Amino acid sequence: MLHLPTRRLTLALVLACAVNVVPAFAAERIKVVASFSILADLVRQVGGERVSVTTLVGANADAHVYSPSPADAVRVRQADLVVINGLGFEGWADRLVRAVAYEKARLVASQGISALRSGGGIDPHAWQDVANTKRYVANIRDALAEIDPAGRAEYAARATAYSARLDALDGEIRALVAAIPPDRRKAITSHEAFSYFGDAYGIVFHSPQGVSTESEPGAAQVAALIRQIKAESIKAVFIENMSDPRLVTQIAKETGAKLGGRLYSDALSSGGPAGTYVDMMRHNARAIARALQ
Repeated sequence: MLHLPTRRLTLALVLACAVNVVPAFAAERIKVVASFSILADLVRQVGGERVSVTTLVGANADAHVYSPSPADAVRVRQADLVVINGLGFEGWADRLVRAVAYEKARLVASQGISALRSGGGIDPHAWQDVANTKRYVANIRDALAEIDPAGRAEYAARATAYSARLDALDGEIRALVAAIPPDRRKAITSHEAFSYFGDAYGIVFHSPQGVSTESEPGAAQVAALIRQIKAESIKAVFIENMSDPRLVTQIAKETGAKLGGRLYSDALSSGGPAGTYVDMMRHNARAIARALQ
C-alpha cells in the first residue's frame, strides 16, 4: 500500500499531466478564420473538435460594409485556413489577405455553385438555398482534409451527417411554402438577399436595396417599389437583422403591408432564434409562412 505522501505525489503528477494534455491538444487544432458568422458555423459543423474557428464579421453584423481591424489582420496572419464566401460578397477579403502577406490555405466556399445574377451583377447570397449549402459543406470538408489528412475520415463523417440534416431542413422548408396559397407567395425584404431562397422554394422577393447594403436606394426606387406592392397586393414586409429597419418600416406604413417579423439573411443571431445555419433557415421559413398565410 502506498504511503500518504506518495499518494499525494502520484495524484499531483496525474493532475499535472491532465492539465498539460488540454493545451497540447488545443494547440494542434486547425486555426480557421471565416469571413462571417454563417460560414463559421458551417466550418464548426464539419470540423468539430479538430478546428478552432475565428469569425471576422460576427453575429448580427453586416459583411457588406465591414472594415478590417488590426486585430483581424493578426488573426488572418496566424490562420492555417481562411474561408470566404466569394461571389463578390467580401470585397475587402483580397485586400486583407494581401496586407498581411498571408500565404497559407484559402477556400472560396461557394466554388462550384451556379450563381444567380441580379441588377447586372452576381448575387453572392448562395447559402439561402440549402442545396447550395451542401456544396459549401463539401468544399469545407475537402479543404480541411487537405490541411489535416489524419482527420479526413472524421471530416467526411461529419459532413455526411450534416448534409443529411440539410436534406431534412430542405424538406421542412418546402412543406412550409407548399402551405402558402400561390398568389400570396410574395414579400418585401430590406435588400436583395433572398433571391436564392425564392428561386429554390417558389417565393418572389422584392427589396428597396440591391444585393449589397453599401448603397442607399433612391427616392424613385422606393416610390416604384411602393407602387408595385400596392398593385400586386403584397401582404408582408420583413426587416433583416443586420439592416436599418426604418426604411422597411416606412414602406409597410405607406402600403398597408404588415411587418412579418425579422429575417436573418447575411448573419446569424447572437443566440436566439438563428444561432446556427439550420436554426436560421428554419426560423426564416416559418416566419415567411406565418406572415404570408
